[in-house]
Amino acid sequence: MQLTQRQQNIYDGKEGEVKAKIMKTLVMYGETFGATRMADITSDKGHLVTSFGLSVMKPVYELMDKIIESGAVSTQRFTVDPKPLDPNVPKNLIQEIFFRVMYSKQNDYDEQLKKLGIVGDDGYTCTCYMSEVGNTPKEGDILSWAESSAVVYANSVLGARCNRNSGIFDLFGSIVGCVPYFGLLTDEGRKATWLIEVKTSKKPEAQLLGSAIGMKVMEEVPYVIGLDKYFDNLDGAKSYLKDFGAATASNGAVGLYHIENLTPEAVNQKRELLASNYKTYVIDDAELERVEKSYPIIWKDKNAKPKLAFIGCPHLSIEQLDEWANNIDFKLKENNKKKVTIPTVMTAAPAVVKEFKNHDGYKKLSNRGVVISSICPLMYMNNPQCGKMPVITCSNKLRTYTSAKFMKENELLKAITGENV
Repeated sequence: MQLTQRQQNIYDGKEGEVKAKIMKTLVMYGETFGATRMADITSDKGHLVTSFGLSVMKPVYELMDKIIESGAVSTQRFTVDPKPLDPNVPKNLIQEIFFRVMYSKQNDYDEQLKKLGIVGDDGYTCTCYMSEVGNTPKEGDILSWAESSAVVYANSVLGARCNRNSGIFDLFGSIVGCVPYFGLLTDEGRKATWLIEVKTSKKPEAQLLGSAIGMKVMEEVPYVIGLDKYFDNLDGAKSYLKDFGAATASNGAVGLYHIENLTPEAVNQKRELLASNYKTYVIDDAELERVEKSYPIIWKDKNAKPKLAFIGCPHLSIEQLDEWANNIDFKLKENNKKKVTIPTVMTAAPAVVKEFKNHDGYKKLSNRGVVISSICPLMYMNNPQCGKMPVITCSNKLRTYTSAKFMKENELLKAITGENV
């Protein structure tokens, strides 16, 4: 590993023992993947994946204390994934007790994050790149992020460069200001090894298409053709691509995708992004139906009536909140209902929720009994008691990691508005 003088000084302990250990850890990490140098971080802010104060994470809290005590705090301010708790989200007494035990260190950990450099109370979201949140990297920026859905969005839609880091490594990079140069940071690592041909009769469900691609290509890079015809421009596709990318990252391990004529690198380099030995995967209506039918339903009673619906994993954009508000309001009127028939939680970043409160849709959802929260649905469902509940969702990420049952958006809409599915 060839280090710059600044990096070597940190490695040699000239900025303290803790920083030296952090740099040595990152060097070993990079050498494992064949990196020969470190790349300086150029983004304005970092993003951490670990937001939850699980009582069993004692080593993490001890590590954070050592970093804080040494003064080796982040050179960047950062955002972090959503909190696992919200008193407004439905739960029974037993579930509440489990939450208190599971996340008993939450308040202490929040204080540690403040000392380390979190941007503030509005910084808890998995969609930190939303304009309302203000952590939007520029094309070509080098990042030290974790959170799979945020990394794949930054790489693909924004054209930034970041590997799929694990928790703590994201913070380490922000502290020393550099990350190992390999994988998705390199031009070669951003080449597509799969050509995905979308041949569906209509715009495919984002979460379903992403799932199909993720399970096929796993950690490789796909180049998707045939999807751009459903969008006028990249701005109009961003909410779709957010959900699509989250599914590719959670159902597989995709860290970067290219959409022909839409995403920055595909626009600039076109099919030159395809590696010479690429493979092809054709997705039509029948293939999407096959993928959807392959999802296991792991409820104890597969015919149980849903007790909760989660919409927003990853967190919703303000455009999605408006769309859901209008659709739910319309469907309830059509079905002669005043309130949603299944308790429904919609999640978005704190800053997005603040802005949404100025929209008519906020009042529509509140009046219809929908809870609007900034919680992490996944962390909620990781509670053993909540995991036993029959929960429905249109998130393939939540479906993959928990016992939630996946439904396409139109089916979920019918379910929560009292229409038989």
